[in-house]
Amino acid sequence: MLTSLSLRLRIFLIFFGVAVLMAATVSASLVAGYARIGSGIWLNGFIFAGILSSFGILAVTAGIWFLFDENVAKPIQRLAANMRTRAHAGGTEDLDLHETRYLGDLAPAVREVARRLTRRRVESEQIVAEETARIKAEKAQLAELLSHIPIAVILVNQAHQITLYDGQAAEILGQVHVPRLNASIFDYFDEETLRAAHAQLSPDHPEIEIELGGARGNLGFSAKLSYLATAPGYMVTVDAAKARITPEAARPLIYDFDLSEHAGEHALEDRTLASLNFVVFDTETTGLMPAKDEIVQIGAVRVVNGRIVAGETVDQLVHPGRPIPPASTKVHGVCDAMVADAPDAPTAVSQFHGFARDSVIVAHNAPFDMAFLRRHGKSLGQAWDHPILDTVLLSAVLFGSNEVHTLDALCERLEITIPEELRHTALGDARATAEALCLMLPMLESHGFSSFGAVIQETRKHGRLLKDLN
Repeated sequence: MLTSLSLRLRIFLIFFGVAVLMAATVSASLVAGYARIGSGIWLNGFIFAGILSSFGILAVTAGIWFLFDENVAKPIQRLAANMRTRAHAGGTEDLDLHETRYLGDLAPAVREVARRLTRRRVESEQIVAEETARIKAEKAQLAELLSHIPIAVILVNQAHQITLYDGQAAEILGQVHVPRLNASIFDYFDEETLRAAHAQLSPDHPEIEIELGGARGNLGFSAKLSYLATAPGYMVTVDAAKARITPEAARPLIYDFDLSEHAGEHALEDRTLASLNFVVFDTETTGLMPAKDEIVQIGAVRVVNGRIVAGETVDQLVHPGRPIPPASTKVHGVCDAMVADAPDAPTAVSQFHGFARDSVIVAHNAPFDMAFLRRHGKSLGQAWDHPILDTVLLSAVLFGSNEVHTLDALCERLEITIPEELRHTALGDARATAEALCLMLPMLESHGFSSFGAVIQETRKHGRLLKDLN
């Protein structure tokens, strides 16, 4: 009760102080004006008093606004950001009670609630971790068993998007295109043949054997389509032995069964954030001038359904066609010897273009990295016209433009740890950016930005940040 009265008293004193300062300003102005009247300058005295009081009131208003902004508005904004981080990103950073001291008992009360939620979340996470470890072990056993069966397995939903593929299927898909979860099956196999076979599937005809050609028309596979009675979609199995694929126990089993429900299509700007495919990438370069410098490393990860897809990554060294400056090597650790046998930049960029197909591209300070890709894309005839999200701008939307928005600051704010040996490597920074994206997506939705179009519209309000960075 005492704290509550103290807060109310402070608010009263603020407004009382404003009234006193305004009255003092007007009084001082009248006194100064009266002095002029005493000198016989009536009109000038009243005008002088009016002008002086106006400037005085403006000065008092600006001062009060500054104090209110520093001691009330900004602390409330940071308090809200801290709570959203805790609620949606699992943050544990404690509140700064000194910074929020003028908010009375609000910050201590919020901190107590946050600590209780954190304890409950830790208890729940321990249970989830145990179950996850058990499922992970079962998944590893299943992947190993599948690797010893000379059959490549691909599950496809009703929208003909890939929801699961095993290690042998990855080898087969990779002969045609980069294996990608949620990609269209028609990116890899002949669409006409596959659609015709799919149209014949039914409970009465649960299996159909076909000779299936590659999407580029230069490959052929002995395949079987199978009807799935307990799940939407169908299964494609390919004879791995005839496809000359050697089973590999080390290859992961890639899947996301939630994709089975994503059968509808909407305009990109109307789609929810959770329904989008993201490719989060970073580049390391010989310098900071995209028009003159060159790429030495590309790192990327894929995010589907708000989760990083294990096994779908790019970690590619690139030969820049010139010596790498020692100052640049000191930052990212890539030296001339490491890239001696690496592909050149046009080749690496072309391969990455395939990896990023049908995805929203995400980067931290995207204009810098995209400048290199677009320069090579122009010479290759490849359009880098993907929709783009920049985590610098997402950070500004969530935490305010006045905060620091470097990758290190964002990771610290979201409690993401970048291993020291991976910091300033393309894959390490791409992975950290992807983790930040996954944590920020539910935070954006909690702000009411549920569609991609709404997020893009909001980020445009902070575009000045990127101009300052570049």
